[in-house]
Amino acid sequence: MMIKRLLFFIPLLSVSTLYAQIITKNPAEAVAASKTLVKDPGALQFLALGDWGRNGADHQKPVAKQMGITAADVKAQFIISTGDNFYPSGVISPQDPSFKYSYEDIYTDFSLQWDWYVVLGNHDYKSNPNAQVEYSKISRRWKMPARYYSKKFPINGDVNNQVLIAFIDTNPLIPEFYKNAEYGPNVKGQDTTGQKKWLVKTLADQDPSIKWKIVVGHHPMFTGGSRTDGYDTKAIRSTLKPILDQYGVDVYLTGHEHSLQYLKPAGKTHHFISGGASEKTPVKLIPEAQMVASEYGFMLFSVNKDQLRVQVINDEGDVIYNTLIKK
Repeated sequence: MMIKRLLFFIPLLSVSTLYAQIITKNPAEAVAASKTLVKDPGALQFLALGDWGRNGADHQKPVAKQMGITAADVKAQFIISTGDNFYPSGVISPQDPSFKYSYEDIYTDFSLQWDWYVVLGNHDYKSNPNAQVEYSKISRRWKMPARYYSKKFPINGDVNNQVLIAFIDTNPLIPEFYKNAEYGPNVKGQDTTGQKKWLVKTLADQDPSIKWKIVVGHHPMFTGGSRTDGYDTKAIRSTLKPILDQYGVDVYLTGHEHSLQYLKPAGKTHHFISGGASEKTPVKLIPEAQMVASEYGFMLFSVNKDQLRVQVINDEGDVIYNTLIKK
C-alpha cells in the first residue's frame, strides 16, 4: 500500500503548565496551521471525538462549537464517539441527567444532529453501561444498539464503495478490570470469546464493495501519552493486534488518552487517538508515533474509495495536522 502524508502543525512545544504540545516525527514536514480545511469531493465525512462528558466543563463547549462549524463546512454525515462519554462515573439509567447536561445541551448545532455512533469507555463502566445502549431507544441521534456492533457506510451514496466500521467494547478485554471494584461488576458478565468471534466474522467479510475496514474502540494499542506501557494498552495490543493484522484493518480509532495522536507501527493498520474533547494531558514521541498533540480537539475523517484523509482540529478551529493515506 502506498502512503502519502501531508502534515500541518503548529511548532509549539510547551506552554507553561498547560502542557500544550504538538510534536511530529519529522519536523521538516511541518508547515503553519490553518483554519481552512482540505476538501475531498465525494468523500464520506465524519467526526471523531472522545473523553468528553463533563457537563460542558474543561473546554468541552469550545470543542463542541468547532465541531459544529467543521461538520457544517464539510456536511459531515455522522459522528463517532470513542468512549468515556460521561465523567466521572458513567450514567445510571437512560433518564440520567448527564444525557441532558453533558450531551444534549452541549452538541446543539444543527450540523451535529445526525447519527452519533458510540462505544463505551472505562468511566462508562463505573455505573450502568447498558443505560447507554437503552438511550438509543430514546434519542434519535444516539446510536448504540449493543455494546459492540458494526455498520457499512456507502461512500457518496454508492453501495458499491463502502466503509465497514466495527464498534467494539474493549473494557472486557482487559484482565485487570475483573479485579477492579468499580469496573469488575460490569465486565464479569461479558462474553469476550463471543465478541472476538463476532469481530473475526465481521472483519472476514469478503464483500467486494468494502474499500476500507475501520475498528473503533476505547483503549489504544500504542500511545505517546501516559499509558505507553500501561496494563490496559498491553492487554489490548496482545488481544486485538493479531486480529487486525490478519484481516487487514486500515484504521484503529480510539480515545482513552486525553490527547490527539496518529501512530503507525509496523503492518497495515494506522492508529488514531481522538481523546481530547474536554481534557488534555502531556504527550511524548514514541517510535510508532507520527504525531502526538496535547491539545483539546477532535478529528475529521474524509474517506474516498482510494484515499482516506484525517485532519486534526483544535478547540480554536486550527487544523493542526493533516495526513493522507492512499490505497
